[in-house]
Amino acid sequence: MLILKKLSMAMYMDQEDINIKFEKMGKIRTALVGYGSVGEKMHAPLITVCPDLELVAVVERRQEKSKEKYPEVSIFRSLEALLEADAADLIVIVTPNEFHFSQAKMALEAGKHVVVDKPVTIHSREAKELKQIAEEKGLVLSVFQNRRWDGDIRTIQKILAEGLLGRVVHFESHFDRFRPGLADNWREQDVPGNGITYDLGTHLIDQAVMLFGRPDWVYAEIFKQRTGAVADDFFDITLMFGSIKARLTASVLSKAPMPKFLVLGEKGSYIKYGLDVQEKAFKAGELPEGANWGLEDAQAWGELHLEHTSMTYETERGDYRIFYKNIADAISQKHTLRVPIDQAITVLEIIEAAFLSHQEGKRIPFKK
Repeated sequence: MLILKKLSMAMYMDQEDINIKFEKMGKIRTALVGYGSVGEKMHAPLITVCPDLELVAVVERRQEKSKEKYPEVSIFRSLEALLEADAADLIVIVTPNEFHFSQAKMALEAGKHVVVDKPVTIHSREAKELKQIAEEKGLVLSVFQNRRWDGDIRTIQKILAEGLLGRVVHFESHFDRFRPGLADNWREQDVPGNGITYDLGTHLIDQAVMLFGRPDWVYAEIFKQRTGAVADDFFDITLMFGSIKARLTASVLSKAPMPKFLVLGEKGSYIKYGLDVQEKAFKAGELPEGANWGLEDAQAWGELHLEHTSMTYETERGDYRIFYKNIADAISQKHTLRVPIDQAITVLEIIEAAFLSHQEGKRIPFKK
């Protein structure tokens, strides 16, 4: 009877008790599953500078590369071994897309909080299954949609919130590069979840959903344009949100400068060139720290063109650090998730509708 009473008390622990528990726990033990370029240069630094997280383990199948920068971490050869050792409370999955579902499911079923690199899974039905498991177990499940915290999209959020352009009718988002040669990585190989639509398209679609919600319909053209390409390397996706047309496009054969964003409204327009400064800084090995992190030089700011005046418009600070701070806060019951799994499911459903639209050559009704 005494055991049953103790169990009952634990099951009905109130919110204050939960907060006290997490305060006593200290930093949240965090493990990276995968230590490729993105894991090494972006996820690991962001985790290590987050005051509430501690990188304690990395899953590397063959190497121990992570120990060069983080000698204190434990290396595991498989996710199974990591979970069996109960070495972490938060599992961050940064492996190729085809492994996301099985690995996230395994971690959730082991009672671990999970962050999965975008787009979370390949199919929306898989993401829905993960959502159900997380909800049943009371676990945090989120998707690394870091480009919600690009400086340019944060600037557009500010412009829209202040109504500077009046009623917006057109939103255009580009992610163009010039990479005519085929790369030797999984995204350009004949594997599930490959291609530019699941990669860059996920970011652009997520930003549009963040701004405008669920679209009314989807129309898309998705191509393999480079000689010998087996994965899609171009997309042009149109989403309609009431009277707002959103055009999302990306190419790896765009050498000429193209605007990153173009927003048109009844009172004026906003145009922005160039990528957020954070990715370049991560690739250079810079830690996401200091007062100048994520700040863009004035010469790169976008332009605001109103009826009687034009001006450069200061770009907001880009700050990917906010993502992991929010994850830590959600685990400790302080805040709700900034990137909930429901929105990731919507993004996947739009990607699925985009491929169907290209296949059938027509608009796909979407809004439910």
